[in-house]
Amino acid sequence: MTEARNLGGGCACGAVRYRLKTPPMFVNCCHCRDCQRETGSAFVINGVIEADRIEMLKGNPEPVSMPTDSGRPHDIYRCPDCRIALWSDYGRRPIRFVRVSTLDEAAAFKPDAHIFTRSKLPWVRLPEDAPAFEVYYEMNKLWPAESLKRREALLGPGK
Repeated sequence: MTEARNLGGGCACGAVRYRLKTPPMFVNCCHCRDCQRETGSAFVINGVIEADRIEMLKGNPEPVSMPTDSGRPHDIYRCPDCRIALWSDYGRRPIRFVRVSTLDEAAAFKPDAHIFTRSKLPWVRLPEDAPAFEVYYEMNKLWPAESLKRREALLGPGK
């Protein structure tokens, strides 16, 4: 796994730079229609991490509220200049979903799971080394114990 000191990232124009203090708790490759529309691509790769583990080095991303099929809140934090999406907040304020492709080393983290594959584009082939789910999975069964502890420390027991 990539060491924390190598986890820098940013937008396309360089106005926003950040560094992850630790690796993400888990990495999802999401194939839902919302992610497809918002990225203009077949899927998005999100690293789930505590908001306080994102160190801002330069600039200040702006939240842009987006509609979702679920109706739940979804803010995408974008560079105010080039508008690149850096991470999302799905109404879980202390947790962010960092766009792994905005890391300087975009290949630093491969997906731990593929989610919402029911809306996966038919020409996308899923790798055999990561589980895939038509919708979502049970975190307690899939996330590593250390990641579950981090999540519980942040949100409290049973959340």
